[in-house]
Amino acid sequence: MSSRRTVSLVTLGCARNEVDSEELAGRLAEGGWDLVDGDAKADVTVVNTCGFIDAAKQDSIETLLEAAENGGKVVAAGCMAERYGSELADALPEAQVIGFDDYSAITDRLDDVVAGRQLVPHDPRDRRTLLPISPADRDASQAHVPGHAAFTDAEGAEGTELPYRAAIPRRRLTGGPVANLKIASGCDRRCTFCAIPTFRGAYISRQPDEILREAEWLAGEGVREVFLVSENSTSYGKDLGDVRALEKLLPRLAAVEGLERVRVSYLQPAEVRPGLVDVLTGTPGVVPYFDLSFQHASGTLLRRMRRFGDRERFLELLRTVRERAPEAGARSNFIVGFPGETEAEFEDLVAFLSEARLDAIGVFGYSDEDNTEALDHPGKLPAEVIGERVDRLNRLSEELMAQRAEERIGTEVTVLVETELEDGAYEGRSGHQAPEVDGSTILYGENLAVGDLVRATVIQSAGADLVAEQDESQADGEAGDR
Repeated sequence: MSSRRTVSLVTLGCARNEVDSEELAGRLAEGGWDLVDGDAKADVTVVNTCGFIDAAKQDSIETLLEAAENGGKVVAAGCMAERYGSELADALPEAQVIGFDDYSAITDRLDDVVAGRQLVPHDPRDRRTLLPISPADRDASQAHVPGHAAFTDAEGAEGTELPYRAAIPRRRLTGGPVANLKIASGCDRRCTFCAIPTFRGAYISRQPDEILREAEWLAGEGVREVFLVSENSTSYGKDLGDVRALEKLLPRLAAVEGLERVRVSYLQPAEVRPGLVDVLTGTPGVVPYFDLSFQHASGTLLRRMRRFGDRERFLELLRTVRERAPEAGARSNFIVGFPGETEAEFEDLVAFLSEARLDAIGVFGYSDEDNTEALDHPGKLPAEVIGERVDRLNRLSEELMAQRAEERIGTEVTVLVETELEDGAYEGRSGHQAPEVDGSTILYGENLAVGDLVRATVIQSAGADLVAEQDESQADGEAGDR
């Protein structure tokens, strides 16, 4: 009988958390743990929690309680665990709590849990810093920032090979031709509604060569598209002394053998420079996809959020993008009911959405968050007013996304095949559709396989989703770009 211990990893929240979980999985596999799926009973279940908004925190708590009911030991990790630490441990005795500082010693922590030793939960602290990060600070920060690894010549444990020879091994938890690739952690902005810098810390970029090595490893694992993730991708390289680092990195990633698409998430509109637009719209292999963090469109309200821009500037940015790449995808999220939001400011947002022609729109009602400036802002709106505005904007967004999808009927798209369905059908994503959040494309074609990139013509739309047929010229030639 094997003496190896078993662990199940449950991931909640954003794509950045998914990478953290794969790095935890790599460390655990290296440390002698066997990973099992959620349906199999494990010695320990680790829940990588989300602590961004109230709904995400509630989902994290329910998932932890459900894991405890299934038997076995339960450990809370991730953003909610980091953000609340000992407070969460006191409120939820069913689970033990670890923070980011525990990640480098995750095997030891779980050994303690299996042995019945009680972990000492951390007291939350504010990880923000307004000071420049020195090389010494950067080295010290690696202990607590998930997703950062300096190059090392160290080998893994016996029988374990460290991928791309990084200090933090990574093990993919899901297959398929798409993978997230973290380029940084933390955030250097001070938006009044957001607590992320308090527990994720200051913005720290990974070294370009390290990112490239990880991309090469992912391509060797069969990945065709990498999705670059961070809290703010347009800040990439600032702390390395190069504000154009992202513009330089993207062509290098697109040149990695085996990769066919490189996509970037979470761009701050105020930091989208003309040179970055040129690279995103004119580099073969880089998807002309703009995940723009608008949050609102009223200039006066955005200032209260401690953000920049307004309706006209945002529309001008979208016009510039579409002049260079008419097929470009664009998405954004918006906060409704921010303290003091007037009817005129809300109508400014409505007007912007009606003009912006976004492919995907996310709408969130404002809620107070601990350790944020907006918590003490005057002019809090009644819950029923926020609810009415969210409902109105959601209904408008659904209509606008459907209209935008209809505009694509008759156009040519390139679809990455991700799933084989029945009756000659496949499901995948066109260039303007990011994983999980922007809809998908049902593709009809012949002799296709998961991982193929297929030229197709859009013949139908359903909400934000598309239906497309493989182009005859490609069907008559190779079965797909493999």
